[in-house]
Amino acid sequence: MSFNTFGRLFRFTTWGESHGPAIGCTVDGVPPMLDLCEADIQAFLDKRKPGQSKYTTQRKEADEVKILSGVFEGKTTGTSLQLMIENTDQRSKDYGDIAKRFRPGHADYTYLTKYGIRDYRGGGRSSARETAMRVAAGAIARKILGDGITIRAGMVQMGPHKIDRDRLDWDEVSNNPLLCPDPVAAELWADELDKIRKNGSSIGAIIEVVADGVPAGWGAPIYAKLDTDLSAALMSINAVKGVEIGAGMEAAALTGEENADEMVPAANGGPQFMSNNAGGILGGISTGQQVVARFAVKPTSSILTPRKSIDTDGNAVDVMTKGRHDPCVGIRAVPVAEAMMACVLADHKMLHKAQCEL
Repeated sequence: MSFNTFGRLFRFTTWGESHGPAIGCTVDGVPPMLDLCEADIQAFLDKRKPGQSKYTTQRKEADEVKILSGVFEGKTTGTSLQLMIENTDQRSKDYGDIAKRFRPGHADYTYLTKYGIRDYRGGGRSSARETAMRVAAGAIARKILGDGITIRAGMVQMGPHKIDRDRLDWDEVSNNPLLCPDPVAAELWADELDKIRKNGSSIGAIIEVVADGVPAGWGAPIYAKLDTDLSAALMSINAVKGVEIGAGMEAAALTGEENADEMVPAANGGPQFMSNNAGGILGGISTGQQVVARFAVKPTSSILTPRKSIDTDGNAVDVMTKGRHDPCVGIRAVPVAEAMMACVLADHKMLHKAQCEL
C-alpha cells in the first residue's frame, strides 16, 4: 500500500525526496481546454520557495517547474499533467551525523520502524520539500475554480503572539517576509524571530486560510463533508498538529445563542448570515459564506540545541541538527495552505457538478 495521492475527481500524486534528483507530481482529472503554461504555476511556487529572507531556510532552490505532459498549444488536453522540479542545492553531507540517530520531533524513528529503511538526507520523503508540488497542483486547481473564488492565507499567530484583528489586511501579507496580515505584528515578530534564528532555535505558528466566493452547496454528507476533506488536507501538511474550522476550539466556550449563525432575509431571496462561527460550512456543505480554516504548525524540530534521543542500536545520544532550516516553518506554510484549500475546493466543485448539474 502507498498513499501519495490526494483527491477524488481532481487528483494529484506527488513523488520524490528532499535530496533526490527531482520532485514532481502527476495531476489527473483536469478538464480540457484550460489555459495553462509554466508561468501560471511558477507565480505560486515563487511564494513558497526557500531562501527568500533570513527568516526561512537558506537552501537556494529556484523551484523552476516543467510541464512534461497534458498541455498542447497552451491548453490542457484532459489527460494527466506531469510536473517536475529539479533539486539543485542539496547538501547531503550536513546530515551524515544523524544517519544512525533519531532526531527528536522528526519522522526518523517512525519511518524506519515502518519501512525498515529511511532516507536521512533532509528527511527524505517526510521533508517539507514535498509541499512544492502541492503548490504546483494548487495553481492548476485555481484554474478549475476560476476568477470568482479568491483564496488568501497568512500567519495570524507566532508563538504566543496574536495579530490584532482590527488591523487585519490581507494585502499586507505580500508586504512583509513573515506573510502576516497585520503590519504592526509583522514588524514586532520579525525582531523576535531574528533572535530565535540567531540562537539556532525555532518557534511555532498559526496560519489562517480563507476562501471567498465559494457558492452554497459544495460538499456532501456523511463521509465527503467539505470541512472533513479540508481538515484532512491541512492536517497532511508537514508539521501541522491541529486544525479548526470557523470558530473552531473557541466554540466550546460559546453558548448556543452566541454560536448560532443567525439568518435574515437577503435582497436576493436567500439568507444573510449575521455571523460565521461555522466557517462557511454546515452539515459538511458550503453555505455561500467565506470558508475559514486555521491550523497550528509546531516549531521546527531541527535545532542547534542538543536534545536527548537514541540511535538505531538503542544507545542514548544527544542530537544537534545541522543544515539549513526554517526558524518558523509557518511562514512557508502560507502558500501551501492556499494550495490545499484550492485543491479541496476544485475537487468538490467537480463532485458537485457530477451529481447536481446534469
